[in-house]
Amino acid sequence: GWCPLSPTGAQTTQLLVQPPWRPAVLWDRVTLTCQGSGTAGATTWYKDGQRWGQEDRQRFLVTESGTYMCDRPGTGLSPPVKVLDDPLVLQVPARALLEGDTVTLRCRG
Repeated sequence: GWCPLSPTGAQTTQLLVQPPWRPAVLWDRVTLTCQGSGTAGATTWYKDGQRWGQEDRQRFLVTESGTYMCDRPGTGLSPPVKVLDDPLVLQVPARALLEGDTVTLRCRG
């Protein structure tokens, strides 16, 4: 019989945050990297829901607060990443967290 590919096995576009803390803040000199299939030149970036142009590269240093997403051919749109301009934030590691995990929180300002 025919068995469809499960969603967990499907490739997706990911937006990586460096340094790896959420929420991301401008004064941390945040770099976003779009990962997915296809060529880097085919990456389309979105800021606050609006097409923000095509970049020749997969990564860039964020200079404005907002909500960012990227689109790559073959794997589609990434989940959104919000970059804040707040003077005080409580941050958690930018990775999947499960109930019961021990995490380090950062209060930064």
